[in-house]
Amino acid sequence: MHTGEQYHEFFLSSRRDLAVRDRFQKALLPLLAEKAELLDFGAGTGIDAKAYAARGHRTYVYEPSPSMRGYLQVHCRSEIAGGTVVEVGADLPCHVDAVTANFAVLNHIADHAPLFEQLYTVVRPGGFVLASMLNPYVLSDAKYGWWRKNLVNLFRHGAYSFDTESGIHRFAPHVLARAATPHFHLERLFPGGLGMLTAPYMFLLFRRG
Repeated sequence: MHTGEQYHEFFLSSRRDLAVRDRFQKALLPLLAEKAELLDFGAGTGIDAKAYAARGHRTYVYEPSPSMRGYLQVHCRSEIAGGTVVEVGADLPCHVDAVTANFAVLNHIADHAPLFEQLYTVVRPGGFVLASMLNPYVLSDAKYGWWRKNLVNLFRHGAYSFDTESGIHRFAPHVLARAATPHFHLERLFPGGLGMLTAPYMFLLFRRG
């Protein structure tokens, strides 16, 4: 069991994770209007939320883990005091222009249809959800027995899961697109082409009608 502080220090010291976070933020920020408001769903220790707030985006944060939430309150202390980072509960009492879910937050959820239905009430018309999710096709996972064992499930059902402490599920993009319908449509998936064979994370952009 890791504490929120341990996770925080790991994410800030991992070159791979720093690169993923940088790509995610570079994908997100050009999509936002000036002073657009965000919901950081599964905000962790608030690393992304602090960065969004620094760019003028009021950011609501939802984090179910007490340990992570506790360190978020430390890391974003001044932003919380100033109202640029706002904590919310599972009922998500906010209305925003965009929702972000970075570092495989949605991989912890088995059925996304109820979540997208809820997010439809949170995201303003024309807004979006941007999620980074574990890429089920990445060839670097082929060295693991669980990856080879689940290839049939992936191509037959578009999803599979395996026992871990945190309960991870893996999904093909079309499964997420189906779960988002009719509230959101999958507008963009990246990387595309052969990039899907090498990138550990895939980014999915869902647009609300």
